[in-house]
Amino acid sequence: MSRLTIDLPSHVPADEARLLLSMKLYEAERISLGKAAELAGYSKRAFMEVLSKEGIPVINISPEDLDRELDD
Repeated sequence: MSRLTIDLPSHVPADEARLLLSMKLYEAERISLGKAAELAGYSKRAFMEVLSKEGIPVINISPEDLDRELDD
């Protein structure tokens, strides 16, 4: 895994920056839910709740895939 160091403005807490980065990486499908939760320092369940509150889908499935799943 790579390491990244960022100098944040004093008014941006590091934990908030980690959370926002992990949410964006998850939303962009660059990392898994588990990896995003780990990066943010949350349990999967807590991270899923945060995603939900921010309007980021936890399960990303197309309508076509959903139809196929329901037909099985």
